[in-house]
Amino acid sequence: MGGFAGLFDLKQADISDPILVAATDGVGSKLELTRQSGKAAHYRQLGIDLVAMAANDVLAVGATPLFFLDYIATDAIEGDRLYSIVAGVADGCVLAGARLIGGETAEMPGVYPKGGFDLAGFCVGAVARQQQLTKAMPKAGDVAIAIGSAGVHANGFSLVRKILADQNLAAHAPAPFASKTIAEAFLTPTAIYADAILPLVKQGLITSAAHITGGGLVNNPPRVFGDDLALSLDMATWKMPRVFAWLQKVGGLGDMEMLRVFNCGVGMVVTAHPTNAEKVLASIASSSQHRAWRIGQLVKRRGTDAAPVAFQGLADWAREVW
Repeated sequence: MGGFAGLFDLKQADISDPILVAATDGVGSKLELTRQSGKAAHYRQLGIDLVAMAANDVLAVGATPLFFLDYIATDAIEGDRLYSIVAGVADGCVLAGARLIGGETAEMPGVYPKGGFDLAGFCVGAVARQQQLTKAMPKAGDVAIAIGSAGVHANGFSLVRKILADQNLAAHAPAPFASKTIAEAFLTPTAIYADAILPLVKQGLITSAAHITGGGLVNNPPRVFGDDLALSLDMATWKMPRVFAWLQKVGGLGDMEMLRVFNCGVGMVVTAHPTNAEKVLASIASSSQHRAWRIGQLVKRRGTDAAPVAFQGLADWAREVW
């Protein structure tokens, strides 16, 4: 039991003319597959997911994550599970460079079913006014660079769980597409991109950053550029990872549905002036272990009714095999 609120000394951030940036999110129904697994390691990974979903949104504005708080609601407090989740939150804060300054655990029998629980997380960051990424910055001709995802992350799990149920595959079953269990294949935690994004912002190398979460590559990129622009993606630049390729095949899903629901291997998309594109790729390679590649470019949108994202070569999009 601690105080009533957490405190953070903004001076320690050493950011001139700072603007505070806040984001909140949860982990969706990914927690149900984690609960089926029941393994402490997977609960800990879920804590990382919780931090990642909010911290990556803060990064998309160019902000440095400063501090994080969690909210855990459950029917009954289970000490080992709670410890693992909070330990994972601490892990995620280390990866994001944020301080874990507080949280709340609510025990609500009758509200949640036996063994049920939910998570929410709140991240606050700060960015120097002159370094803030705004929708006015991206221009036609900017190069789009993808930063790879670590897997399904924490979106689309209602559909994932339906497909697994239709295939009679439980959390501990062998995954048909990998030498892992279903839980190991699907519960890989969401990547946290602070090590890749913050050096780019501080060097002024990028004009936007989009976190590819729910809504996939269809709905997330347009959130960071103007209505006069469109993102043209070259589908020949990467293969759909096997976990997504398997979901598509057994689930009978179309390409556009996959691109709308899942990240399909792309965790972030940043844009940069063409003269900075190679510097962006070099910076990501040197500051992080995330894979990055040119995925397309921004172009003038052809009318207000035109799609804000165009998928070039979609019919020939390759898949990883298993």
